[in-house]
Amino acid sequence: MATPATVGPPTTASTRRMWSILGLVLLADALDMIDATVTNIAAPTITAELHGGEGLIKWLGSAYMLAMGVLLVVGGRLGDKYGQRRLFLIGMSGFTIVSAVAGLSPDPALLILARGAQGAFGALLIPQGMAIMTKTFSRDMLTKAFALFGPLLGLASVGGPILAGFVIDADIAGLSWRPIFLVNLLLGGLGLVLAVRLLPHDDGDASTSVDGVGSGLLAATMFGLLLGLVEGSSNGWTAIPILSIAAGLSFFAAFARRQSTATDPLLKPSLLRNRGFGSGLLVGLIVFAATTGLVYVLSLFMQQGLHASARDTSLGLLPMTVGIIVAAGACMALIKKLGRTLIFLGLAVILIGCGWLLVLVTASGTGLSLWALAPAVFLTGLGMGACYGTIFDVAIGDIDPDEAGSASGSLSAIQQLAAGIGSAAVTSVFFQSAGSGSGFGHAMTASLIVVIALTAITVPAVMLMPRRAPEELQH
Repeated sequence: MATPATVGPPTTASTRRMWSILGLVLLADALDMIDATVTNIAAPTITAELHGGEGLIKWLGSAYMLAMGVLLVVGGRLGDKYGQRRLFLIGMSGFTIVSAVAGLSPDPALLILARGAQGAFGALLIPQGMAIMTKTFSRDMLTKAFALFGPLLGLASVGGPILAGFVIDADIAGLSWRPIFLVNLLLGGLGLVLAVRLLPHDDGDASTSVDGVGSGLLAATMFGLLLGLVEGSSNGWTAIPILSIAAGLSFFAAFARRQSTATDPLLKPSLLRNRGFGSGLLVGLIVFAATTGLVYVLSLFMQQGLHASARDTSLGLLPMTVGIIVAAGACMALIKKLGRTLIFLGLAVILIGCGWLLVLVTASGTGLSLWALAPAVFLTGLGMGACYGTIFDVAIGDIDPDEAGSASGSLSAIQQLAAGIGSAAVTSVFFQSAGSGSGFGHAMTASLIVVIALTAITVPAVMLMPRRAPEELQH
């Protein structure tokens, strides 16, 4: 099998085909990005109509990200074993079907199950696109493709919340929030048609092993931790949430042991012994958890505290996403020169932006306007973009080349898991503070303090990360 480095120059026809495949892969990734963020705006409306309470708000995002994070590495292995085309088609078909289930759900339980199923099928879908491109694109084409991923997926992350806000306010056919999921019938159907026509056939490698035991232990770990967080903050810290968290920690210990004894573990033990990679894993976990939680509670504060509509809230968060796109784009050109310094700068800007928000909320509470928040929201987005574009690239700066695939898959999974943990944990702080009778201003203040504290504790760990990203990743 030819590698990207050895594939010859494509013909004009194959070049057109490669651009078409790139468009299809970007469509699949955009579906994931939109559905990962769409409930940031829609959660209060969905909860009010389905009478789901605080637990539904927390699980709407966490169920998706939990399933995606747990199964993402497994999805890549299954593609290697059974063929990327087959897994891409299964993932796209399943994602489309369960999106319809989510859009038509009559109660919170079915909606949460559908969100988890979306994340699971997304985990089968997303890894295949990158693998297909790596096998079939020339190095020049891969470079062009990677250059497009950041900006276009940034636009998709903008599109999710904005789509949700405008769709809910439009109340299409009286369906309220449901079209934000039902639109995937159109997009997923288009993706299936294109996939059948464009993707190359491959048989996979039957000798590839998948660590089912390790995957099961990781799933049990994350489910136990998230269930404990959600139940404890929503219904009180009774025996059930405490035992759930304890069980999650026990499963994590078993998972860690499994990784050191399995013949083909999900995460190579040598990676965990690599100080730079381990530090990057920790920094990524905390930063993605804190910032994902921040975005979620900002949306809740705007809607429930400032009484903004869903559409106005989506526009209120737009400065943050613009900041993310601007900083991530700039870091592509700067990472070769600055390396981990960009992470320090990103963390500093996040802390300044969150500190600015804290001053505003402390001084004015729920008397703020969205315009007053916009500069601080934009600044926080700049810091997030600087970190998002560099943490994982720098984390693999000194690993062996044969560990790159395992490392990249592990980091992507950590990003999804961190998002699930962060949205549950920070919203738990938000609702617990609001429920104490102090109001939404106090709840936002408490949430910002938590985000600032989490961000600050990552600064020393950055010093342990590699100074530079690998040469081939220095865009």
